[in-house]
Amino acid sequence: MHVLGLGTDITETERIAGMIQRHGDAFLNRIYTQAEIDYCRPKKNSAQHYAGRWAAKEAVMKCFGTGFVKGIHWTEIEVVSQSSGKPVVELSGSTAQFAERLGIEQVLLSISHCKLYATATAIAVGNGLSANQ
Repeated sequence: MHVLGLGTDITETERIAGMIQRHGDAFLNRIYTQAEIDYCRPKKNSAQHYAGRWAAKEAVMKCFGTGFVKGIHWTEIEVVSQSSGKPVVELSGSTAQFAERLGIEQVLLSISHCKLYATATAIAVGNGLSANQ
């Protein structure tokens, strides 16, 4: 396997907090899976966790080499935290099919957040052609 694509994103935590405040569940359900909402909502600083997952989803789209295009859906890019805390990307639906066509077998992910910002880096690996070609 080799690296097929790299994506990174940074977002302002307050921007995501504002979207949640203005649009509530409509925003959350359009962007996040129920499992992601269940993970973030009870956190003391939930906006930081939502922002981290937003940045992760953006980074994943960028590592595809396409950004947000038809056939890629926010809720089909899910960030799952393992018991160790390590974030893992799980793709589903047409987004998983899109990645498969690119030869992407796995997306490695790192997320970091603080009071003001959240950032994420995603690396697509597999046996296909570089997603950024």
